[in-house]
Amino acid sequence: MIYHRLVRPVLFRAYGGDAERVHEQTLAGLALLGRAAPARGLTAALLARRRQPVSVAGIDFPGAVGVAAGLDKNGVAVRSWAALGFGFAELGTVTARPQPGNDQPRLFRLPQSRAIVNRMGFNNAGAAALAQRLAAAGVARGNGAVGMPLGISIGKSKVTPMAEATEDYLGSLRLLAPYADYVAVNVSSPNTPGLRALQDADSLTALLTALTAEAGRLAAGATPVPVFVKLAPDLSDAALEQAVEVVERSGAAGLIATNTTLARDGVDPLDAERAAEAGGLSGAPLTVRAREVVAFLAARTDLPVIGVGGVMTVDDGQALLDAGARLIQLYTGFVYAGPGLVTGLNARLANAALERTT
Repeated sequence: MIYHRLVRPVLFRAYGGDAERVHEQTLAGLALLGRAAPARGLTAALLARRRQPVSVAGIDFPGAVGVAAGLDKNGVAVRSWAALGFGFAELGTVTARPQPGNDQPRLFRLPQSRAIVNRMGFNNAGAAALAQRLAAAGVARGNGAVGMPLGISIGKSKVTPMAEATEDYLGSLRLLAPYADYVAVNVSSPNTPGLRALQDADSLTALLTALTAEAGRLAAGATPVPVFVKLAPDLSDAALEQAVEVVERSGAAGLIATNTTLARDGVDPLDAERAAEAGGLSGAPLTVRAREVVAFLAARTDLPVIGVGGVMTVDDGQALLDAGARLIQLYTGFVYAGPGLVTGLNARLANAALERTT
């Protein structure tokens, strides 16, 4: 209630309503929290008490609720997310080359719809910079240096021709595999021209086959870093089925559903002007579609599915898990509901686990 009544109104009005600037300043504040061990410990004592452990793709997660890609692209708050109650964080999306992203403004809140439209365009400092930051934080695959596993989402650099996309992704994988508990392959953002074409069967097969082979080579006889694939909610059922077949054949570890949508269904008329902005839509209007895609995928593969999209309430998160997700991620729901959504989800899952044992 404190977040809803006091914190969120201040954040939404700050900097003249500039959503991107608020986002960056919030990350800066979380980075300060991460550097102060006593404050981090106190925060964890308040917010991270009831995480329910789960094992997925050979990774032990202290909780099933994670940070979605896009919230902390460059890992600046990597030490803080566990203290807020998250069980993992997916950093990125990062690209092989640093890039500024699309022109501003490029992030828009739709408050009546509890939604966000973004066309960020993979703005990030690059894979090498993220690798350096994680090394400085003492992160290595599997060592739990920040209190939870880390996924890293990789995407194609905008300047890289589509014909060279695979090598671009491989460059990021080589730099980041030593620090990632899993790698997420982002082929579904609507904000990089041509990127979604990589979801086509032939392109996806070539990309994933190369990435899983390289992950095996980098592992040098150890277990390769698991590779997950993030899909768009706008794919048809036939395209989703085809993607499942490709993912299974390639040796990838699982799926992430979903990215943002180009559709504008369910947007409140009061938000029509901002909804007309180009970019991907996230938040409450995506809740039902994300759940449908998770259920569709989970019914067609034994590979784990990470559910993301439209988790605005505890019930939304539970419904995504009931649909077949093994883990869930938050972005827009965290913006609108704050840390209370994380603690509420953790409490629901812990209580459910307790009931199963009594």
